[in-house]
Amino acid sequence: MTAPARVIAIHPAAPSKPAWGQPCNGCGVCCLSEPCPVGMLLSRRRRGACVALVWSEPDARYRCGLLVAPAEHLPALLRPAAPRLQKVARRFIAAGIGCDCDIEFEAPDDTGAP
Repeated sequence: MTAPARVIAIHPAAPSKPAWGQPCNGCGVCCLSEPCPVGMLLSRRRRGACVALVWSEPDARYRCGLLVAPAEHLPALLRPAAPRLQKVARRFIAAGIGCDCDIEFEAPDDTGAP
């Protein structure tokens, strides 16, 4: 049985999703569709875009806010633990390991055809 189709909004300048196992390029597909375990705690949801996902205009890619600016994405009580939680987040998103997102997607039809 195939999963039902869902629509996620991706920045138009985002790079195309890499193949499974290829290095992450910041396409954002994984984090826009569902948060990682740490993102679930921050977002307080299991589906939908992670609240810690940020668009980097200079890099033209998505970045995990817990990696680039952890204190900005944590509740006030957890901000002193930002360096440790940054390490935890790096492990949970498998930073530097490769794409583990198995979502198949189609780009929207820009022709306006129904």
